[in-house]
Amino acid sequence: MTPEDSVNVLGAPLGLCGVDPVTGFFRDGHCNTCAADQGSHTVCAVMTAEFLAFSKYVGNDLSTPRPEYGFAGLNPGDSWCLCAARFLQAHDEGCAPQINLNATHKRALDIVSLEVLRTHSV
Repeated sequence: MTPEDSVNVLGAPLGLCGVDPVTGFFRDGHCNTCAADQGSHTVCAVMTAEFLAFSKYVGNDLSTPRPEYGFAGLNPGDSWCLCAARFLQAHDEGCAPQINLNATHKRALDIVSLEVLRTHSV
């Protein structure tokens, strides 16, 4: 399993999303992706309390620690590679977090338009 080209939605090299906690499908701090990444973890988002509550409500609890998976749980302010479809769902519900376009992989554009991404850019 190797990552696809590390290019962001702006056509430049993919920037670092987050290392505390370490994020990404490959747990390399980048929102890299590949065919095995069924969820397209390509949107580099800055967590908010509102988004974390929304995500938990719709069935993806990102805030509760899961030590058995080495996951400490996310807090507001943490950067995390979100699934593009979850980001779009949060956008549609009015609770999308801000995102880092430089660290959002170009494959996110398969699901979310650049116009929508730009409206949430940090």
